[in-house]
Amino acid sequence: MAANPSLSHLSYSSSSSTSLHRCLFARSPSLLLSRHSLKYGFCHETPRILTVRSQAINSGSGPSISSVPSNGGGFGSNGLGNLGKNEAESSGVSSASSAIDFLTLCHRLKTTKRKGWINHGIKGAESIADHMYRMALMALIAGDLPGVNRERCIKIAIVHDIAEAIVGDITPADGVPKAEKSRREQEALDEMCEVLGGGLRAEEIKELWAEYENNSSIEANLVKDFDKVEMILQALEYEVDHGKVLDEFFLSTAGKFQTEIGKNWAAEITSRRNSRLGKA
Repeated sequence: MAANPSLSHLSYSSSSSTSLHRCLFARSPSLLLSRHSLKYGFCHETPRILTVRSQAINSGSGPSISSVPSNGGGFGSNGLGNLGKNEAESSGVSSASSAIDFLTLCHRLKTTKRKGWINHGIKGAESIADHMYRMALMALIAGDLPGVNRERCIKIAIVHDIAEAIVGDITPADGVPKAEKSRREQEALDEMCEVLGGGLRAEEIKELWAEYENNSSIEANLVKDFDKVEMILQALEYEVDHGKVLDEFFLSTAGKFQTEIGKNWAAEITSRRNSRLGKA
């Protein structure tokens, strides 16, 4: 196994590089961030400015995109084998280093627990990625609806909380105004798309996120409902597993579903909960 390139140029706004190193790299020691600046520290609810720079990942010992054979798998099989790095990125094809940088950053979605459950003492609470994954499954299994693009719903579900990889899970209990929460997430999303290297895929992620944030399409309406449905389903499951009563999650979503599917699924979950609690 080849050794990881060293991160030789690091500058931080924090006075301690030890805590940043432990926070940023402990779970992902191979994190390589090249050509980009990440302007947040991951360990705090309120982001702090930092800059991370590394040496070029490709030191010349490995093949570049343009050297991949065009008659086999990989880029060549897609007709991209002869694209140089700049041409590939301008065509919306992320370089391998940018893709892995972005995916490593998204690792935080797998390890950051949803704060609402933490605040209620749930042990082993779901992660942000857990929540988004089941929402994507909801979009996959939902019945066909006139004018609704199922694939777009799945994509929106996958990216709607993606900025939380940097800003964390900001809940109403944190007292952050909605406009400020949106501003932080927009700035974080822009940083993530820079890490990805820009291009068509980065622009698509921005567009999908904004569509959800602004609730500006029927697909966004549906995924907004799935967000609430997934939350109350998870609340019911935690009530069963942990013997808790989590009324606030049901009260905060009551009457706020926009689509028939959302209303029907929420009613089914509420009916099951009421039966369990012995309510009429």
